[in-house]
Amino acid sequence: MLTPYFDNGQVICIDKPYEWTSFDVIKKIRFGLKIKKVGHAGTLDPLATGLLVICTGKKTKEIENYQAAEKEYICDLVLGKTTPSVDLETDFDSETNTDHLTNEEITKVINSFQGEIDQVPPIFSAIKVDGERVYEKARKGETVELKSRKIQIHEIEILESNNPEIKIRIVCSKGTYIRSLVRDIGEKLQVGAYMKALVRTRIGELTLENALSPEEYVEKNKFRVAFPENK
Repeated sequence: MLTPYFDNGQVICIDKPYEWTSFDVIKKIRFGLKIKKVGHAGTLDPLATGLLVICTGKKTKEIENYQAAEKEYICDLVLGKTTPSVDLETDFDSETNTDHLTNEEITKVINSFQGEIDQVPPIFSAIKVDGERVYEKARKGETVELKSRKIQIHEIEILESNNPEIKIRIVCSKGTYIRSLVRDIGEKLQVGAYMKALVRTRIGELTLENALSPEEYVEKNKFRVAFPENK
């Protein structure tokens, strides 16, 4: 069955649930609403939540525009502990005392990342090397060397600071890895860090406030499958 409303093209704002992959969201919408052509405009890690832009039908031609748009995130990072994945996907592999750090030191280091910087992607990422995702290589214990790339941190702001837990807001360019930013902040402070939580709040002019969960979106639009002539 064709669903003209979706096949003609829609841009959908989804609030991706915790532990869902971006492809899990695609599957839920594709099969729940019988959509032939659907894709997302920028992956979110399974342990991240927030805005995932889904395009259907003719609107899939606009995916690259959304991928290139400015992004905003809220990140909870913890100083003094590290994991290989820089988040809670993997176990802790180091711990360092952070009591000596002052708020002034933490603020100075975090603010130093604003502007154009060179950033090395995390080894637990979807980048392909020799035709294989690097996270697959990392999970097998293989050593992977990734080249740095230039990215832009337009804004970085400390929202809450309670050493060792820090909450920051980041506005950044395409290609920015927040886990890499967290890793680099920890290294510059010489105590390490990992990302406890991440929420994407904006992509271009689209915001999380207007997003629905995958289940809510499918339930709200089931009538368009039952009555495909509706627009």
